Amino acid sequence: MSDAPAPLTDAPPGLRWGLCCQFMDRPVKFRQTTHRYLATLDADGRRRRLAEIAQSNAAALALAVELCAELGIGAFRITSQLLPLATHPESGYRLEELDGGEALVAAYRAAGRLAAARGIRLSFHPDQFVVLNSEREGTVQASVRELDATAALCDVVGADAMTVHAGGAAGGIAAALDRLARGLDRLGERARALVALENDDRLFAPADLLPLCRAAGVPLVYDVHHHRCRPDGLSVGEATDAAAATWGGREPWTHLASPRDGWDAPNPRPHAGYVDPADFPAEWRGRRMTVDVEAKEKERAVLAIRDAVAAPAAAAGRAAGGP
Repeated sequence: MSDAPAPLTDAPPGLRWGLCCQFMDRPVKFRQTTHRYLATLDADGRRRRLAEIAQSNAAALALAVELCAELGIGAFRITSQLLPLATHPESGYRLEELDGGEALVAAYRAAGRLAAARGIRLSFHPDQFVVLNSEREGTVQASVRELDATAALCDVVGADAMTVHAGGAAGGIAAALDRLARGLDRLGERARALVALENDDRLFAPADLLPLCRAAGVPLVYDVHHHRCRPDGLSVGEATDAAAATWGGREPWTHLASPRDGWDAPNPRPHAGYVDPADFPAEWRGRRMTVDVEAKEKERAVLAIRDAVAAPAAAAGRAAGGP
C-alpha cells in the first residue's frame, strides 16, 4: 500500500477542533457487519459483502472530510471499525485481497488526499480490546495485530496518529508500565511510529505515563477530563506543557469533555452531550494543538465549544480596537 497521502504537517495557528467518528445531523454512515452473519455466506459471498462495505465506508470517509471542511472542523477521528473484522481470526482480510482490491485502496487513498487538501487531520483510536500490557499473551498478540493493521490503514489515508490507553494495572503501576514498554516494542515499525498513549480516568494519570513516553519516544495525548477525574499533582498547565513536549515538534493532540452529571456527581467520568465552556482550560488559549471534542452531540458540540472559546478572544480584539 504505497503512494499514501502525505501526513498533514502545516498546521494553522491556534486550536484545531476535532470531531470523533460520527455526525448527528449529516448523512455520514459507516457500515458494519458481524462474524456471525459472514459465517452464513460462502467464501465468494463474504468477499463481495466485505468489498461492498469497504467501498461504502471509503465514500463515507470522503464525505466526512468534506463536511468537516464545510463546518470549519479541522480534525476527524476515524472509526476503528472502518474495515470491520479485518483482524478477526476467522473473518479477517486485507483490503487489497477483496474483490476490486486495487480500486478499494485507491478510494481510501483519494479520501486521504482530500483530507490533506482540505486541511483535515485524521487519526484512529483503536477499541478497548487493544491492551498491550495484558498479562495474557493472546491478548497482546491480538493487540499487536490490530495496531499493525491500523498503521497500514493510516498510511493509506494519511492519518498521523493512533491513540491507545495504557491498559490494566495488574501487579501495580510499575509492573504494568514495564509490560506496556515491552508491548510497544513488539509493534511493527510503522505502528511504533504512529502509536500515542492517552492518560485514562481510573489508573494511569499523565505523571504515570510521561516517563515512559519520554523514554520510548511515544507522544502523550493529554485528556484533560481524564486528568481531572484521575489527578496526579500536576496542574493542567504543567501536564499540557509536558505532553506537548513529547510530540517532538509535531502538533500535539488533546481531548476535551465535560462530566454528564456534573463534577459533584459520584461518578464524573461519563461524557456530557456538550462541553461546558468552563471546562475548557484557560491554559490552552493561544496554543497550537488539536482538540478532539468527546461529547455525545458530536458536531453540534464541537461547533458550540469552538464558538464559545472564540467569543472571548473576539471580544478582547474589539476592546483593543480590532475589527
